[in-house]
Amino acid sequence: MSFPNGFLWGAGTSAYQIEGHHGRGESVWDVFCRRPGAIEGGGDGSRACDSYLRWREDIELIKELGLRAYRFSTGWSRVMPDGTHADPKALDHYERFVDALLEAGVEPVLTLNHWDMPATLTWAERSTVNAFAAYTEPVAGRLADRVTWWITQNEPWIIALLGFQLGLHAPGVADLGTAVKAGHHVLLGHGAAADVLHTHAGVKAACALSLFPCDPATDSEADWAAAAGSDGYVNRWYLDPLLGDGYPDDMREHWERALGHDLGFIRDGDEAAIGSRSDFLGINYYTRRVMAAAPPNPFPWRVVGPSGDVARTDEGWEIHADALRDLLIGLSRRFPGTPLMITENGGVFGDAPTHDGLVHDNRRVAYLRDHVQAVRAALDAGADVRGYLHWSLMDNFEWALGYRPRFGLVHVDHATGVRTIKDSGRYYAQLISGGGTAPDLPRIEAFG
Repeated sequence: MSFPNGFLWGAGTSAYQIEGHHGRGESVWDVFCRRPGAIEGGGDGSRACDSYLRWREDIELIKELGLRAYRFSTGWSRVMPDGTHADPKALDHYERFVDALLEAGVEPVLTLNHWDMPATLTWAERSTVNAFAAYTEPVAGRLADRVTWWITQNEPWIIALLGFQLGLHAPGVADLGTAVKAGHHVLLGHGAAADVLHTHAGVKAACALSLFPCDPATDSEADWAAAAGSDGYVNRWYLDPLLGDGYPDDMREHWERALGHDLGFIRDGDEAAIGSRSDFLGINYYTRRVMAAAPPNPFPWRVVGPSGDVARTDEGWEIHADALRDLLIGLSRRFPGTPLMITENGGVFGDAPTHDGLVHDNRRVAYLRDHVQAVRAALDAGADVRGYLHWSLMDNFEWALGYRPRFGLVHVDHATGVRTIKDSGRYYAQLISGGGTAPDLPRIEAFG
């Protein structure tokens, strides 16, 4: 069955992961990458896919794939190298890029903060909220007349968890109290940026959340409680202030018990400054969490994963398309009237060019087919889904994992920058041209 008219079929990337350093100020990720052992393989984003210089080539790839939408980010550390003053040359670059997308018939989906922020700033400080609003102003001033869809923040939970709780991402802080405070400031930043965006007519602002459906490992009451707690920690702590009635009480109790004090950094008026500002919800879905009860460390649950032999990506993540279907249906029922957009969905599959020079990533093809079918099922059940943006357009710098994981529809030879469209990219192009109807799985022809 065809998807609705105007459904946004696309793919995504982010500035630090593809652009390279050319002409950019120092990012928190530049600092973090210099930390010994922080990045698998010792890589950094200094070259990445060199897309700041090769952006016209990337536009041609987008056109060849038939994408109707493209999610990208403006590099905060490029636009405001010192965290305070906007660089007109950077704004010129993004203006040319948006104009080229529109000329190609591609809808821009612009992310303001995809983790790449000036090294002078940190989400641990409340003052960064104002700095984020100040960064939003010149970007919106240049582009809001041509860009409808705006993502303020990408994955607040991941920023808080990996950047400030576990120290595995920039800025590399490992402190539980700082993590929950930083996560709150990220949400305040969403509200402040959305207020700036809404001064421009016609824009739609949202936050993109990394959402993980949480299922119990067994039918025991304790495991069900663990799954509910995990859902509060990963999902509801961000969903509820953005779309509901403020932070959930049960998770306030969990945080206060874990920290040993109340959450005094959540001030009067903060929840009002976060909520009622989202015109849609961005959903980044990769897998689910299977949970079991455990002694508090710091919370009384742990991820145990699915039992039995299940399909997995090369990163070991369970492939579970039905969980995406159920997530979309559940969100549409819990937050009626809020349009949904899948802003990331994909998997790590390490297929490289073979004997014929092509990349036969049949597992990604199957992944695409099954997850698009899950979106179709959610639409049939009444979910208001406006688009599907696959992660990612091309293989890129995958943060602390370096260049090993490959998420792309396009293979990138990281030594030369040469791009090769994979079988999954060709398949996706056929799927898009067919209105979402899944074509037959590709054959690999004999060679020689």
